[in-house]
This record gives sequence, structure tokens and C-alpha cells, in this order.
Amino acid sequence: MSPAPSASRSTTKPKARPKKRKRAKPNPALAWARRLARYRPRLLEDTLEALEGIYGPQVWRRRLDPTSELILTILTQSTADVNAEQAFVALRSAYPSGLAEEDHIPGAGWGGAGLPRGAPPDWAAVEAAPPEELMRVVRPAGLHTQKAPRIQATLRKIREERGDYSLEFLGAMAPLTARDWLSSIPGIGKKTASVLLLFCFNHPLMPIDRHVERVSRRIGLLPPKGPLDVDHDRYLAMLAGAPERSYETHVLLIHHGREICQARNPKHELCPIRHRCRFVDPKAP
Repeated sequence: MSPAPSASRSTTKPKARPKKRKRAKPNPALAWARRLARYRPRLLEDTLEALEGIYGPQVWRRRLDPTSELILTILTQSTADVNAEQAFVALRSAYPSGLAEEDHIPGAGWGGAGLPRGAPPDWAAVEAAPPEELMRVVRPAGLHTQKAPRIQATLRKIREERGDYSLEFLGAMAPLTARDWLSSIPGIGKKTASVLLLFCFNHPLMPIDRHVERVSRRIGLLPPKGPLDVDHDRYLAMLAGAPERSYETHVLLIHHGREICQARNPKHELCPIRHRCRFVDPKAP
């Protein structure tokens, strides 16, 4: 008698487990803005209102053409604004362009006297200058052995990318796209790029220099420590509901850092925001 046929094995494959979706990494800038709004509501608004009460309203006005603004900002790196002014005037004298003269009205946040009326330098001549010669010209700004080659490399990059030295095209770009374009140039970070875009085109970006950083960390608008690259974006998140206030935010904070909230011996008795400042009171609301 032949054995009974064995039961056929099932050919159905087990169902594959659905892949778990990877959680998106939290956005530190957005997380900070939400935390501040929850635990210290209206901190930025109260700060701006208090500072405007002593320094007055700040109205945007273009300072220089964008290429001049960029080179002047490079000259201000790690030095006083008055020293950068001397170096920029020396550039004008050493490499005259014959172009139309510009007025430099720097506003409350500037630490120098402002540039005298004058034409921008001949940028082609600056790029082509012998490096040692250019170092001598920009020596008043300090770190001349670093800044002169950085200026020439920046001008070369702009010319190679655009065919000339004009940066006016940045005004038609989205702010973050324009910032990324500038930041792709070696030696140009978010702060320098944001300065140019804010002061030349009123793009809603927030440059964080040493004064803005100090005041912001003391008040608690920024964490006590943190990378400045993230801090730039923290401010963009905080200003997301009112991006048009970027200019006054930068100018008021930098001016306050120069006048009252100084690095040494800050004048707490004169500060209109001391009741909300964590440097004055670690438990300030």
C-alpha cells in the first residue's frame, strides 16, 4: 500500500515588517525659539521696546554698494571699525576708480566715525595688485598679511563666478540662498554674509558680532554657550513672525553692547532691560 501523500508545504512568504521611519533630527534653532516663547514669553519684543526707548527707532538705509560693503566688512574682522575705515580710505587712494562717489551713513551700530564721501576702489586693480603692496595699503586694519590675500581671493572668486565685481544680483535672490552663495567663498562666514545682505538689501538676516552675542547671551536671548552658526539661525527662528525687525534687532543690540552692556563693567543701573536680564538676575523672567 503506497503511503499517503504528505501535506504540501505553504509557499506563502511571511509579510515583511514595515520599515520604521527615521525620525527627523530636531531643528535646534526652531526648538530654541519655541522654548523661549514658552518659558520666557515676549523676551525679544520687550528687549527691542526697551532699547528703542533709549536709542530711538532704527530705520534701514543703504550704506554702500555691496562689493564695498563686503570688503569693508572683511577689514573690520578682529579690529575696531575706525581701523577698518582707515584701511578702506587707503584702498580708495591707492586704487582710484573714477566712479561716482558714495555717502557712508553707518547708523547707530557702527563703531567708527563713518567713511568720508568717496568713490569705491578699482576692484580690478585691487585684485591684480602685488600682494606685498596690498598688505601695506590695508595695514591699518590689522592682520594685513591675512586680510590682503583674503580680499584678493574674494574678488577673484566673484569675477570668476559673475564676470565682473558687482554683487547687486544678490538683491534679487532669496535671503538664505544669497547667504549660502556668499558663504561658499572661503573666509566669508554667515556673519559677514549677513552684514552685506542686511545693510545693502535689507534682507531679513541677523548678523551676530561680538557685541550682539554678548548682549544676547547675557539677557538669555541665546543660550549661554553655542556655535555661532546655529545662533544665526536661532535668531531667524525667533524673528520668523516679524522678519522685518531684523535690522532694528541687530542695530539696537550692537549699539547697546557698545554703550551700556560692555564686556567689562556693564552699566546695569542704566540698562532698561535689566529686570529681564539673566546676567543681572539668574532667575529673571
